[in-house]
Amino acid sequence: MKCVRSGLIVGILTVAMVGWNAPGFAQEAVVAKEFIYETAPFPSCHASTLVEVEPGHILAAWFGGTHEKHPDVGIWISHRENGKWSTPVEVAQHEDVPTWNPVLWKDNQTGEIQLYYKAGPDPRTWSGLLIRSQDGGKTWSDYEFLPAGVLGPIKNKPYQLEDGTLICGSSVEAWQVWGCHCEITEDGGRSWRFSPPINLPDNLNGLIQPTIFRTSPRELRMLMRSRGIGRIATAVSYDGGENWSDAELTDLPHPGSGIDAVDLTDGQIALVYNHTERGRSPLNLGISKDGGVNWDNALELENEPGSEFSYPAVIQLSDGNIATTYTWKREKVRFVIIDPDKL
Repeated sequence: MKCVRSGLIVGILTVAMVGWNAPGFAQEAVVAKEFIYETAPFPSCHASTLVEVEPGHILAAWFGGTHEKHPDVGIWISHRENGKWSTPVEVAQHEDVPTWNPVLWKDNQTGEIQLYYKAGPDPRTWSGLLIRSQDGGKTWSDYEFLPAGVLGPIKNKPYQLEDGTLICGSSVEAWQVWGCHCEITEDGGRSWRFSPPINLPDNLNGLIQPTIFRTSPRELRMLMRSRGIGRIATAVSYDGGENWSDAELTDLPHPGSGIDAVDLTDGQIALVYNHTERGRSPLNLGISKDGGVNWDNALELENEPGSEFSYPAVIQLSDGNIATTYTWKREKVRFVIIDPDKL
């Protein structure tokens, strides 16, 4: 077993891979595997997100249009109720500039559904925006710009603390250097503060798109997309996301594509990512039983050399199952339900 040892704020973090077996494992864990739509009024889609509105009702969103960066790219949504997906509807579009990276989230205290997204010519110049729904995503408020410099959750769902504070993993894609930080709000996105940057010592290629999960009552951990490094990076916080350790590289292979993780009610962590250093296939589900230290390659979701299966979002449903959405060849959004007890 290959391990990497990493010095963090306190103690030593060892991140390892175990059980990386041949394809075809644990397919019996797949409860449902379907496309959110078969046809749509746009040829290309990417960067899906999902939230459970209530038991049996899932809401998904993504950006769709002619192609990524095209000015006609908007934010689209679909509802899954009674096992069926509704016809996609566009809920955000801005004249002359594309939209990007929607992130859905449900406030556990108020029930409000929030949809964060970005708009602008490219990631160096985009702005953060937010729309809200009080009726489970059926209708939406007018868009509101986030304060200057605030982008909100950059790709992955926020993490809500017990007191309602929202910890949003965010990042900046500058000309030469990328960097991660957290944007924190205590009032539902109306005012914000930042954590210090999360540094990757001796490597300026940088990190983006954190995914945050809890590993113990006192510890949050994030995993991050890296650029030109070939490994997923990690950092840890012991003060509720206000401050983070320097980043360390894990042994998890990584091609420079989006990832997402969720802490399950039984204490395990589920991670969806591309288990490769090149390309965006295969797409895998990893499971950690020890707070993100060791990972088992539990399930292969897709594997077609030369194709793209990417930018996953993952949540745990109220019935205990895992639900994930991801880009399928830039043509469709795939939705999968997984029974974690069968992994």
